[in-house]
Amino acid sequence: MKRAKSQLLYILLLAITSSVFGQQKPIDSLKQQKENFNYKALIIPATLITYGVIGQDNGQIELFNRDLKKEIKEHIDERFTIDDISQYSPMLSVYVLNALKVKGRHNFRDRTMIISTAYILMGTTVNILKATTHVKRPDSSSDNSFPSGHTATAFMGAEYLHQEYKDSSIWYSIAGYGVAAGTGFFRIYNNRHWLTDVATGAGIGILSTKAAYWLHPRLKKFFSKKEKSISGIVLPFYSKDAYGLSLSVKI
Repeated sequence: MKRAKSQLLYILLLAITSSVFGQQKPIDSLKQQKENFNYKALIIPATLITYGVIGQDNGQIELFNRDLKKEIKEHIDERFTIDDISQYSPMLSVYVLNALKVKGRHNFRDRTMIISTAYILMGTTVNILKATTHVKRPDSSSDNSFPSGHTATAFMGAEYLHQEYKDSSIWYSIAGYGVAAGTGFFRIYNNRHWLTDVATGAGIGILSTKAAYWLHPRLKKFFSKKEKSISGIVLPFYSKDAYGLSLSVKI
């Protein structure tokens, strides 16, 4: 029960902090409807993914991975599993901010369709790579280290928060990406992932969300020929054996 409360508190703090710094500006309705492909947007995620992929068969990068692990291990006292919570915080902050009457670029239905698409793209990519690369984790607990799913989820959410609120204030993006970067750091700190796992996870997360925004106009046209009024709420849940997200929708 305490952990469930701490999860919700963490999400609310991120959203409220962003609200304090962010000053909302009018958003051009035409800008909401059109998502243009921009190849420059691929540079950062492509670089992160490339670094991680090359690092799987590069002696120097592998050595750096092990040196970083050794350096952290010398200073680590105990695991700090905030990354299990923080991976979802940027994504959920979009819904919390909207509940606090801070409007984003899209309505509930559209933004939920976008993040659902991003989650499918991200999850499929991450799971296929984990199943085919068989990279052993730093703590030797399993051979599904590459790439980091926690980091991919966090950066997917950070890009989602950025896209929804970038026209309102840069502080939303800073808050989201700050939490995502922290999630990646703690995956390494907790001896669960190599730096290459985290880099690739971040790239996949960002790219999945960008792809979801580019695909959204086509998916929207395909799935909804008639406009419908949809409302709902997304909340985290936690039990003894599992944690995740719950979605309630009213049509």
